[in-house]
Amino acid sequence: MKSTYYTLRHLALILVLIVAIGCSDKNEEIIAPNGGDITLENPNDTGDNTDNDEVYADIDFSNWKVTLPIDENNNGKPDEYQPASLKNFGYQTLEPVMPFMYDDTDDSSLIFYTYPESSTTNSSYSRTELRELINPSNSKENWTLLEGGEMTGSLKVKEVSDNNSSNYDYHRVIVMQIHGIISEEDMDTYGFSSNNGPPLIKIYWVDGYVWCHKKSLVNENTSGNDLIQPYSSSNNLWTDDKDNLGYVGYDSFNFRITASDAKIEVQLNNNTPVVYQDTSLDKWQYENYFKAGNYLITTDTNAFSYVKYYNLNITH
Repeated sequence: MKSTYYTLRHLALILVLIVAIGCSDKNEEIIAPNGGDITLENPNDTGDNTDNDEVYADIDFSNWKVTLPIDENNNGKPDEYQPASLKNFGYQTLEPVMPFMYDDTDDSSLIFYTYPESSTTNSSYSRTELRELINPSNSKENWTLLEGGEMTGSLKVKEVSDNNSSNYDYHRVIVMQIHGIISEEDMDTYGFSSNNGPPLIKIYWVDGYVWCHKKSLVNENTSGNDLIQPYSSSNNLWTDDKDNLGYVGYDSFNFRITASDAKIEVQLNNNTPVVYQDTSLDKWQYENYFKAGNYLITTDTNAFSYVKYYNLNITH
């Protein structure tokens, strides 16, 4: 009788082990009949928890929309996606966005890819570019220089097509901007049909060098309503002051733009900041928003550019 009991007990233990091994997909702990712990190993588990280990670029999309170089809905304008669909990694599952803005988890970067195709009303060039929305539901709400703001980012130009149609070796790329916009109040006051303002600051990558273009009045005596006109490329009130900030090639670099009352400061890496503080900034009547990404300055066939961002932050 006793031997029969032990035989049944051993058979029950074996049966428990067989069932547990056959049904288990992952490592799990099973309590044996004698009270001991048995750990079952999943032979398909390599120990690489890749999904949990992936680190993405440090970019919060809560206040950014993205403009793409395509017009899939055929409305005559580049397609755009709002913060609500981009944040919380929503961009990773948006099929139209995925070819143009996607993760590289090898170096925790976000890649912006673009080529010449669809462009905005006020430009001939295409972009995969983020546009700041301080109010995600209202692009007409922006900020003044008096209110100020700062944008910082770590980035690199990964690859750019050869330029065979000018003196540059490669096509130029704008990677950061402060863009002007006419306020809602001034739109109502003057009845303008366009709220487009001049780009106050444009940060270019040009054959490996980082350049800053800053808008200044052609005539500093300009005053009154002339200071708040809608901007187009044919506008002759403004010109660009251009400063070469240094060479980065295809290496990563840090960049900062700080805006305050009648003052702009730009800084490449730990270099001495370049400070603009002049009459043109004192007379700047436009509101503003930040932009960042990959704005390719060419319409050449087969042109392209890739820009990587490791982090991007804005404060006000």
